[in-house]
Amino acid sequence: MKQIIRLGHIGLSFHAASAAIVQRILEGHGYEVRSSASPHEEMFRRYGEGDVDMLASAWLSSSHGAYLAPYLAQTRKLGVLYQPYCIWGVPDYVPEEEVASVEDLARPEVAARMSKLLQGINPGAGISRFSRRMMAAYGLEELGYRFENGSEDDCFRRYEDAVRRGEWLVVPLWHPQFLHHGLRIRALAEPLGLLGGHDEATLIVREACAARMAPEVLAQLGELSLGNRAISELDYMICRQGLSPLAAADAWLARQSGQAALAPSARPQ
Repeated sequence: MKQIIRLGHIGLSFHAASAAIVQRILEGHGYEVRSSASPHEEMFRRYGEGDVDMLASAWLSSSHGAYLAPYLAQTRKLGVLYQPYCIWGVPDYVPEEEVASVEDLARPEVAARMSKLLQGINPGAGISRFSRRMMAAYGLEELGYRFENGSEDDCFRRYEDAVRRGEWLVVPLWHPQFLHHGLRIRALAEPLGLLGGHDEATLIVREACAARMAPEVLAQLGELSLGNRAISELDYMICRQGLSPLAAADAWLARQSGQAALAPSARPQ
């Protein structure tokens, strides 16, 4: 009988992308994987209560550190899957000499042209918490700017539609994310340091589950490093090419396997 591993991830597409890679690795070692998703706080609560065994992933230390803190004693950290960080970004057609920093949004000539809506995602996301603090710290609400929570699609469609119109706008975003796969988004400087810096997207497992897993599986997962570019590509395959997370993972893994099989002289440069 196969050992069951309950794999959780936060209910956002790029988290589903990395979780799908982890699922395929576990299945390759003979485990039965039962995958589930929840919003940020709920997923960490479920992890803490033992409803899920493994979580792909916890962004440590800034974005999710407080969510994981109560459960650290029962947690084993495995591989760092990628290194996420939050940004406020603008389309690359917005001249850098006019808008280089968050502080520039307050300049009268910039405020007159910039869209006042910063469309975010759900309230529990790190970028949402950071953005609300920034709105107050930089005095942007007094100038008519507003940050609004919404769905992933609210945020991403809003940005894509605005770019098609050539609109000046700020998108509260992060790396990795599929918009970076096809669009050039320039991060604004953020002098107050409120965006949390670079995190490590860490695959975590409850110690009780890790104790039942084969050492070679834990070792492979401990060495797993996908990188921001790969996650952005997987996210694009899911969100804009219509693949399921597992289908995207299968396509990506097959390509990696094919490239690894090429002789060094034949590998693409």
